[in-house]
Amino acid sequence: MIEKKTWVDYTFDTINHIVLAAIAFVTLYPFWYVLCASFSDPNLFIRKDFVMLFKPLGFTLEAYKQCLTPRVLSGYGNTLFYVVAGTLISMFLTFLGAYALSRKGWMGKRFITLMIMFTMYFSGGIIAIYLWVEQLGLVDTVWAVLLPTALSTYNMIVMRTAFASVPESLIEAAKLDGASEFTCLFKIVIPLSQATIAVVVLFYAVWRWNDWMSATIFLRSSSLYPLQIFLREILLTSSADSIVSTGGSSVNTTALAEIIKYATIVVATVPVLCIYPFIQKYFVSGVMIGGVKE
Repeated sequence: MIEKKTWVDYTFDTINHIVLAAIAFVTLYPFWYVLCASFSDPNLFIRKDFVMLFKPLGFTLEAYKQCLTPRVLSGYGNTLFYVVAGTLISMFLTFLGAYALSRKGWMGKRFITLMIMFTMYFSGGIIAIYLWVEQLGLVDTVWAVLLPTALSTYNMIVMRTAFASVPESLIEAAKLDGASEFTCLFKIVIPLSQATIAVVVLFYAVWRWNDWMSATIFLRSSSLYPLQIFLREILLTSSADSIVSTGGSSVNTTALAEIIKYATIVVATVPVLCIYPFIQKYFVSGVMIGGVKE
């Protein structure tokens, strides 16, 4: 039997909807403002203070023409390589470490787990890491970006908890049929942990996409720079003349420099926003599976 709603229920639902709508507006409006500002006419934009509630002020692609230079496009290609290759390397190492730590009955498991978790709280610092990378001869190579930060302890612990939830009987039955540890990992454990894997892939990919510190420390050649380095240079540049070339047009260079900053934000965030909806359904379930062990 369905209970009839009272006026208290209707009042609560109304207030709840209003509050949620206000939170959604406060959350989404900054994104909308940045998007509209990136397409706005610089001369109109510089004369307004709080604008673009519904649409851009005029319409121009000048900011994107200035932003999407050959250097930035080269950085786009480098970033895509770092994201794809780095995520694949990170996931492979995470699979191996998580599977080993999730299995029962081998000596030294607890000690190794504690040693790995120790790295979450203490590190040698940037100088020690740089000296280590330099001694390995990796400075100014793509491996300096990919390898030193290839494995996240937090992600591996989350993955280990998800792998530990796979029934041990399945592993034992596969081994009785002659399956190796790699077969058990890639044919049994990984297919049963897809939700957690999707979340960890998202963590690694987003981190790789936003990573500029590794490139700043280890890279010297601009041809290897990721996108974030070039966008960071644009955002931090204080002189408009150094980043704006209008070909003698009457566009206010100070205003155009401001619009370019909004365009760089759009360029840097849109790819991630396009990918996230496809794996959103796995996010909550994956975190819960990987973060809670009964």
